[in-house]
Amino acid sequence: MEICSVCGLPEDLCICEEIARETQKITISLAKRKFGKSMTVVEGISEKSINIADLAKKLKGELACGGTVKDGRIELQGDHRQRVKEFLIKHGYSEELIEVK
Repeated sequence: MEICSVCGLPEDLCICEEIARETQKITISLAKRKFGKSMTVVEGISEKSINIADLAKKLKGELACGGTVKDGRIELQGDHRQRVKEFLIKHGYSEELIEVK
């Protein structure tokens, strides 16, 4: 049985990702792209403690939009700021640490 080097619990009971979710300062903002298109940008998620690609995939599926992960941030096509915040809160991120611009 593997033991997590960070929290000291067995790998299947490891709570490191849950702790990381609750302590992340996340910023959700709107950016303009070519041809007047809008893009929702989610920044502040640590790639070391959370699988950012998996989170982006879940967000794209939930919001029915395209998107990508670039330079440690998630970029989603369209203006989804409020829905992204609701999604993150539902998945264990702290509401006080999520800032919507």
